Amino acid sequence: MTHHKASPAGQAPRTGVWLIGARGSVATTTITGAAALAAGLHPPTGMVTETAPFADAALPLLDSLVFGGHDTASCPLPKRAEALAEAGVIPHGLPGALRAELAAADAEIRPGAPAAEDDSAAEELVARYAADIAEFTRGNGLARTVVVNVASTEPDRSEAADLPLPPSSCYAAAALRAGCPYVNFTPSAGLHHPRLAEAARTATVPYAGRDGKTGQTLLRSVLAPMFAQRALAVRAWSGSNLLGGGDGAALADPAAAAAKNAGKARVLADNLGELPEGEVHIDDVPAMGDWKTAWDHIAFDGFLGSRMVLQTIWQGCDSALAAPLVLDLARLLARAGERGLTGPLPGLGFYFKDPDNGPADLPGQWQALLELAARLASGTAR
Repeated sequence: MTHHKASPAGQAPRTGVWLIGARGSVATTTITGAAALAAGLHPPTGMVTETAPFADAALPLLDSLVFGGHDTASCPLPKRAEALAEAGVIPHGLPGALRAELAAADAEIRPGAPAAEDDSAAEELVARYAADIAEFTRGNGLARTVVVNVASTEPDRSEAADLPLPPSSCYAAAALRAGCPYVNFTPSAGLHHPRLAEAARTATVPYAGRDGKTGQTLLRSVLAPMFAQRALAVRAWSGSNLLGGGDGAALADPAAAAAKNAGKARVLADNLGELPEGEVHIDDVPAMGDWKTAWDHIAFDGFLGSRMVLQTIWQGCDSALAAPLVLDLARLLARAGERGLTGPLPGLGFYFKDPDNGPADLPGQWQALLELAARLASGTAR
């Protein structure tokens, strides 16, 4: 394991990672994984920023990350990690080996809150959240803190102008107020809420989102350009997701499922030029826990109208797929903040279903990400 170099004062600069939903499965896997990698207990499988193209990007080292966050849940992180080990999400024995690190992160988690009842309550929440983040940064002597939303998906009610800001947008506003780079790894509104449009436009920190691309949509972003580039006519593209855990319960709400499916549909529309027939269904199967199965059925026409079908099945663990991406994004945004970049960060569409900018196909997004890595290495401002 490579260790950080000490600064002239004898202290290495440390970077905060403030997780919204800090006691959830994705956050717990992220924190446990970062501690395991820093201790040299496991290799960084799935972490793009640990591959050769990023070696010169001067990203924060894994053993310099300090974790905290907000959550409405009270179950301590060590116990959450033990439950994930029982479910096979993380290796048995790892929570015990990393109990001190998990307890230290748990001590930095502050209470979240349900949705605000009115604008005054929402403003109070934003102020409290921003103060929590600022105190975490000061109290730990951090160079900067990146805020990452990994909470459960909330219903899309952004068109209801008479409602106060939803929780994800309160946290996003707090991140900007605290002067922190921000990542929305969920399909929730976050900075995309219409009432935060001006704050997002004038942001003095970099941000990225939204909705992490970990499974079914990752595959769609590879297959859809293939059909387009081969001039094959896609007639219909349907899908189904079976999942349990917190995501399954949250996405049982049709409004939350609609927010999730919007990103899945955008990948097809952007790559194919139009959205083909078909829908994506999301079913809550509690017995599956943190595991999910995603099935796609693609009907397409070949030469002389020959009708063909491609079917795919993706079976995976959402938390284990998401955690390395969360670490990647936290490191990239921290470095971008250090370099003075602001606004929606170009080059991060590779990680999202519904990216702020850039190409829609995975190869194009990968190239844009490599260009960002080069900019971070050279320190070129945009």
